[in-house]
Amino acid sequence: MRRLTAILQTAARILTLRFKAEDLSFDRSHLIFGLVCVWAVGMGRYWDNPRVGLLQHLGIGSVVYVLILSAFLFIIIYPMKPARWSYFHLLTFITLTSPPAALYALPVEKWYSLDTSQAINVWFLAVVALWRVVMYSLYLRRWAEIKGFAQLTATLMPLALIVVALTLLNLEQAVFEFMSGIERHQTSADAAFGVVFMLGLLSYLLSPALLILYVTSVILRRFRSQPESNEVD
Repeated sequence: MRRLTAILQTAARILTLRFKAEDLSFDRSHLIFGLVCVWAVGMGRYWDNPRVGLLQHLGIGSVVYVLILSAFLFIIIYPMKPARWSYFHLLTFITLTSPPAALYALPVEKWYSLDTSQAINVWFLAVVALWRVVMYSLYLRRWAEIKGFAQLTATLMPLALIVVALTLLNLEQAVFEFMSGIERHQTSADAAFGVVFMLGLLSYLLSPALLILYVTSVILRRFRSQPESNEVD
């Protein structure tokens, strides 16, 4: 019980943006707790969505997603020579940022009209996404010691690539439905999907500039991390 209390306190500090580097001494119990949170909010997020598969309804899809997401972020940030960088630690932190996604489980479509519930879901998407981005950015600064210009680039670059990839993966199906005249049942999540599409378009336009900034940050950080050559007597 005492161990669980300590884990909950750590998660609370992360979610309230009050965490420091010394608060992030994770072990296996933190990861297990985080994965349980991912699994629970994953089931809650898709419980009323008829368009997703069984694995997503069971929350397994969310667990697989967070494993892949953490590996992707680990690989992207690694060339910037972050401090104390490890996949286990990053994965644990990412899982502990999952509780805000519980907002998606609220059955707003049962309480409000379709238009109103769509607007509410858009706000839920914006709040959860911004909340998680801020937590991740602070993690880069306080734990990985990536600050300033490099912090901004390390935050936005992988997120832009993810949004572009997700948009492109969904685009083919959307175009097929439009061109074939297939009608699909509207849900309260449709407006949120529209926002994701717009973010994907914006990310696509910004990706070249972000890529240049990313390469510049990698070069600068690797150059600064090199030990100074010994002076010749």
